[in-house]
Amino acid sequence: MDKVYSFLKEAGTYYLATMDKDQPRVRPFGTVNIFEGKLYIQTGKSKDVSKQIHENPKVEICAFDKGRWLRVSAVAVEDDRREARVSMLEAYPELKAMYSPDDGNTEVFYLKDAKAVFSSFTSAPETVEF
Repeated sequence: MDKVYSFLKEAGTYYLATMDKDQPRVRPFGTVNIFEGKLYIQTGKSKDVSKQIHENPKVEICAFDKGRWLRVSAVAVEDDRREARVSMLEAYPELKAMYSPDDGNTEVFYLKDAKAVFSSFTSAPETVEF
């Protein structure tokens, strides 16, 4: 999990895929945090991505950095505890202009049953599960 976290942080932007009924949706994301031994992402409850995750929590993440790419498939599980939201906002203080832990909109999910595959054109794939 630490290797996945480091890769996503280094890449800066990753792409999160969800399902909107029968239509895949992909959008850029940038938040990733480790809290209590779990990998977390963040969004706002008012966004379509939140509604899609609640309807179908299976997500995929893809990122590319320095000639390597990472694909992560997982189940996104909402953590509605204030402590989890605070941890994310402390990791990304620039988000405090738009979000707060008590605004009723800030939402964090941890990734469960995650399978991450690191790939490149020059080496064999490496799989990590957490």
